[in-house]
Amino acid sequence: MKIAMVGTGYVGLVSGTCFSETGVDVTCIDIDEKKIENLKKGIVPIYEPGLEPMIKRNVEKNRLKFSTSLKEVLNDCEVVFSAVGTPPDEDGSADLQYVLAVAREVGQNMNDYLVLVTKSTVPIGTAEKVRAVIKEELDKRGVDIPFDVASNPEFLKEGSAVTDFLKPDRIVIGVNSERAEKIMKRLYKPFLLNNHPILFMDIPSAELTKYAANAMLATKISFMNDIANLCEIVGADVNMVRRGIGSDSRIGPKFIYPGAGYGGSCFPKDVKALIKTSDENNYSLDILKAVENVNNRQKSVIFAKIAKHFNNDLKGKTFALWGLAFKPNTDDMREAPALVLIDKLLEAGASVKAYDPVAMEEGKRRIGDKIYYAQDQYDALVDADAMILITEWNEFRVLNYKVIEKLLNNKLIFDGRNIYEPAEMKDFGFTYYSIGRKTVYS
Repeated sequence: MKIAMVGTGYVGLVSGTCFSETGVDVTCIDIDEKKIENLKKGIVPIYEPGLEPMIKRNVEKNRLKFSTSLKEVLNDCEVVFSAVGTPPDEDGSADLQYVLAVAREVGQNMNDYLVLVTKSTVPIGTAEKVRAVIKEELDKRGVDIPFDVASNPEFLKEGSAVTDFLKPDRIVIGVNSERAEKIMKRLYKPFLLNNHPILFMDIPSAELTKYAANAMLATKISFMNDIANLCEIVGADVNMVRRGIGSDSRIGPKFIYPGAGYGGSCFPKDVKALIKTSDENNYSLDILKAVENVNNRQKSVIFAKIAKHFNNDLKGKTFALWGLAFKPNTDDMREAPALVLIDKLLEAGASVKAYDPVAMEEGKRRIGDKIYYAQDQYDALVDADAMILITEWNEFRVLNYKVIEKLLNNKLIFDGRNIYEPAEMKDFGFTYYSIGRKTVYS
């Protein structure tokens, strides 16, 4: 079976590569010539555990190819996936220009039946817009070629995307014809054989499922952050509260860890887009609006603790920042809490020395020379007035307290992810701030 994956961003590259791993003949398409040339050379544009060797393996087996031309491969493919970007407009709505451009190119060049599948996260009703564009282009050509449009939203977590694709909790596919359903069943046959649940539904339901899933997870995060802030006020310990509610099977332990707010390419964008969709349909998603407000506020919580500790005088102070990416196991800094924190520290007259295991180049691209980029986490501590943990990388979890004490000007740590134990901090004589727990004073 041959398919095309249009777009070699995070979703497209991971999805296309994983399909090739199951034996499908995949061509990944992108208009970025440099990116395609690099991929042909084995240079992968994103960091994702397990992806690079999988690309190399499937390229060598000739199951995975890269091209800048959809037209050249279109009529050999039974399925074309649209995995192009849907960046948010200023009003929060998803920009569909790239999605519709793919549909237009398909309509202009297809000569036989195919299924065009939207893999990108798109608003409800996008499939009908895609269908209309393809039909318009076919009408211009004066041809009547059958086709189907389907929706197959992704549920990939950055840092575990390869595993998520190959061992999914569920596969959601929206179709409106038996022919399209049969083709999609054949494409996903390896997953059926491994008993991974495939849920076929109507297209609008599939489109909404992706947004609803991310909105629910974002809601859990913001709820727990709000509870954490209340814990500090009333003297409770959010870790105890988290364990207490997480043991309830109706709630569960996932996505209830307090921190400095969520970021990344999905949650912020999808929450905004779903709010925009509801507003356009004269319905207010008040819970999601609160979720967004809480998250925006939460990104400033660590800075507020820092400012209060130093009596709002940060001029001339230097801070060691551990972590730049919005979460571990990725170099993605989109909507990262670190960006908000850095901006606020710099505005207050402080200096920042940052280290991240994989996001240093991305940090340089986004921030430039406004901060110092350390060689490792301990280099960042040299002559710093405090250490700030903002991304919970595994290599940050066990501290060398004696080294930290020697390098820092003050035995002072701000933990934006609650990965350290207050009792241990007290034993080593550190002043320690975290989220939703009592501050430890040296």
